[in-house]
Amino acid sequence: MGRVTRRQLTDLPGTLGLLLALALASILAALAFGLPALDRAVPAERPVAAGEPYRVAAGVTIVPPDGASLDATGTRPGAERGTALFRLGRVQYAIGVEPFKGDLTAAAVRLRQRITGTSGNQVTGTQLAVSTAGGLAGVEGGYTAGDRDGRYAVFVADGLIIEVMVSGDDADLERALPRIDASTRTLRYETEK
Repeated sequence: MGRVTRRQLTDLPGTLGLLLALALASILAALAFGLPALDRAVPAERPVAAGEPYRVAAGVTIVPPDGASLDATGTRPGAERGTALFRLGRVQYAIGVEPFKGDLTAAAVRLRQRITGTSGNQVTGTQLAVSTAGGLAGVEGGYTAGDRDGRYAVFVADGLIIEVMVSGDDADLERALPRIDASTRTLRYETEK
């Protein structure tokens, strides 16, 4: 066996090692600074087609209100569960769908508990029955969240819970509610094939 000297152990082709290190550092810098810049450059809000159903998840669709935009930061499409977040100015309109084992009463209790579980939120007024044009029966109510007001609705369909949450300041919410109510009535569930 031959002898390996200390110089042979530490002697790397200097130019190749330096170039490799610089290339790696450049790639890491591009990722560290470029991706956040790209993220800021891409708008979070995207227009939605007027009058076209938007697929939330698991066969649940809704026609967004006229003038609404889709907020990509709060939208998570999926096969079995998903959320869609629309904005009408400063009003947020969210629809969430996920598997659920329970009836409408249990779904309404769960949603109200989630609302009141957030510090400063309170359910207000009475809960009312509501239905969609597609025949889904649900309940709706109101809540306050600090300086914002809100509305909620919940529906149960074939092992799914469909939650609708709306929030905004009082004046903006009052202007947007007729369009949001009309949109909520378009909520549909169709068994996926």
